[in-house]
Amino acid sequence: METNFSNLRHSTAHLLAAAVLRLYPEAKLTIGPAIDNGFYYDIEFPTPITDSDLPAIEKMMQKTLDAWDSFTSREVSEEEARKIYQNNPYKLELIDEIVKKGEKITLFKAGMFEDLCRGGHVDNPAKEIEAFKLLSIAGAYWRGDEKNKMLTRIYGTSFPTQQELDLYVQQLEEAKKRDHRRLGQELDLFTFSELVGKGLPLFTPKGTMLRELLNDFSQRLRIKRGYQKVWVPHITKKELYETSGHWTKFGNELFLVTSQETDDKMVMKPMNCPHHQQIYASKQRSYRDLPIKYLETTTIYRDEKAGELMGLSRVRSVTQDDSHAFCTPEQIHEIYQSLIEITKEFYEALDMNFRARLSFRDPQSPEKYLGEDGLWNNAQEIILNIAKENNLDYYVAEGEAAFYGPKIDFMVSDALGREWQLATPQLDFVQPKRFGLTYIDSQGIAQTPVMIHFALMGSIERFLSVYIEHTAGKFPLWLAPVQVQIIPVSEKFTEYAKRVVEALQMAGLRVEVDFSNNTLGAKIREATLQKVPFMCIIGGQEEEKSKDGKLMVSVRARDGKDLGMVTISEFINQIQNDIETKH
Repeated sequence: METNFSNLRHSTAHLLAAAVLRLYPEAKLTIGPAIDNGFYYDIEFPTPITDSDLPAIEKMMQKTLDAWDSFTSREVSEEEARKIYQNNPYKLELIDEIVKKGEKITLFKAGMFEDLCRGGHVDNPAKEIEAFKLLSIAGAYWRGDEKNKMLTRIYGTSFPTQQELDLYVQQLEEAKKRDHRRLGQELDLFTFSELVGKGLPLFTPKGTMLRELLNDFSQRLRIKRGYQKVWVPHITKKELYETSGHWTKFGNELFLVTSQETDDKMVMKPMNCPHHQQIYASKQRSYRDLPIKYLETTTIYRDEKAGELMGLSRVRSVTQDDSHAFCTPEQIHEIYQSLIEITKEFYEALDMNFRARLSFRDPQSPEKYLGEDGLWNNAQEIILNIAKENNLDYYVAEGEAAFYGPKIDFMVSDALGREWQLATPQLDFVQPKRFGLTYIDSQGIAQTPVMIHFALMGSIERFLSVYIEHTAGKFPLWLAPVQVQIIPVSEKFTEYAKRVVEALQMAGLRVEVDFSNNTLGAKIREATLQKVPFMCIIGGQEEEKSKDGKLMVSVRARDGKDLGMVTISEFINQIQNDIETKH
């Protein structure tokens, strides 16, 4: 029988909570959900604990598990629930929410431990919870709000077998080596400053080069398919988002801007689509003009909670390689086809595989979405047919749609097998209608255009967090911020090294030179640690064999392979083809 990982891991979270109370009777439990690849439990401890305490908790979990042969549930009244948890303000707050929603209050018990819970457990925990491990401790504000008390979050994971757990732990160790936050510092790509603020990354020259190379590639793919660049400001009147519907949906995530001269209430833009619609709306459009395609790489701003910020994967300044197409219903297929081709070309060049998640609305909660049922059904049918026609590896995910339309989320796999949602082409029948956008059809009748949102990387910051870890910082030659490191054996070859640098730069290559007093071995190690694709070593032999203006260099690849001594022109010819073909 196929394992329900969510039930398994949520059950193990219960086991963690039970063990904690046996070791720390004064601890106050809050929530312990299953998450991707594991679970956590947020707990208020009477005294601080550290990672060194986890083995003892694990041992107690194992001891507790022996008596857990089942989960039983019972429904209790609000009065009884409040009495049980009278000394736990967190559970009382949860009870308030359950009562407000009109839901039943249920408790689940295994062994001697009973917890407030909606359910979702294994049948026989003593037999089914076979392999678990506590992974780490972190601080977490209650409900993710920094105004609330800081709790201790214990992360763990659980698998059906020890073999699966061991493989996962190995993957975690490899992930630590590839952590983009660590590599970002080691490779000098980006930094953060307390004076600037949390979640606001600063990119160094090397990191900026990486961003711009990726963005240039992204934009070229779209420009050759008819997209045109536009530009919009970073602040706007809040009425723009009230009209679009974003204010109601995301108002608490917006940064507000107040003028000192007037009473105008402005916001930092959290998305670009309403602005691009205003460019479309600036003049009357004919069906002959369509499709109209705009693109813009620009930064948007969202007031993410401080406790949820993490490296580049969750920031407050989000740079999107954004684009919007306005078209007739008959042109949807053509535009989606081109966007699928763009996505394939981009991610194949980066050696990343993907599958398509068709993100549709939840049919059980239509009130969460804007627009008429007929429009939604039509849009979802179009997306499903396009996925089939292109033989995409796809699956349908109900409830994952945006509030104004269904979409295809391209789920990209990294080198560790983890899956990330990145590129997103999205149909939108709703926003154009809300803004009154029109075009005149062949019969002279005003019609509402269809809008297709598309971001190839999604967010450059988040994409980089994935891509840095996918490559472990070993970027392909065409993307490497420094493509060639020049290493003179000693300072007496400084002038020769400068001539080599000039020749490579004239060929359009990105070059650095190590003029330090370090030994040759130390210079090679440093270039290797910086993951520079090629090193050109320059010494007496190279200088002696240079004649008739032909500069000689000894080439070494970052994987340690010695490529021998060649002329600088031969070296340039060898690597330029790799750059042009994006190898």
